[in-house]
Amino acid sequence: MARKKQYIETEVIEKAMHLFWKNGYETTSMHQLEKEMGINKFSIYASFGSKNGVFVESLKCYQNKLNVLLTKLETAYPSKEAIRQYFYDFIEFSSENGVGRGCLMTNTANEIREETDEQIKEILHTFTAKVRSLFAQIVAAFTGHDQETVNHKADYLIIAMFGLSSATRFFGPEQIDNYIDTVLKNL
Repeated sequence: MARKKQYIETEVIEKAMHLFWKNGYETTSMHQLEKEMGINKFSIYASFGSKNGVFVESLKCYQNKLNVLLTKLETAYPSKEAIRQYFYDFIEFSSENGVGRGCLMTNTANEIREETDEQIKEILHTFTAKVRSLFAQIVAAFTGHDQETVNHKADYLIIAMFGLSSATRFFGPEQIDNYIDTVLKNL
């Protein structure tokens, strides 16, 4: 007879997500996951298959949380100010106790190696393409640029987001403000 789970998967995944967000995939151990999630490794393996399985579910959890900001951006009037607000919303979203944690997706992309699991690479690629596509729609709507220019600007914005994500972990508010102002001037 199968034992009943004594935990709620969404709750333990959220705890794991925060641990991966703080430490990264490579430096997060199974022992740390057990402690943070409050379940033993046998339960982790039974529910998620492996550390990799926990990480995949953590990335999905992160996406769901970040989708709130993306929906807000998608429904805003297309303008530089909408993009500016998204950047600042992201900074608030990614801060914990006033300290920037960056973006779990960006942090993960910085760990990518040739042998990284294909499912993780696909999650990153799909999510990044979604954000880039949204940037392209907004830029096209408020600039009227040709498609090639829109694509270049969308690439610029998605790479700027990666930069912003990393910058929030180290630089102060004035430098971040200057960075965002410069990004938007270049649109």
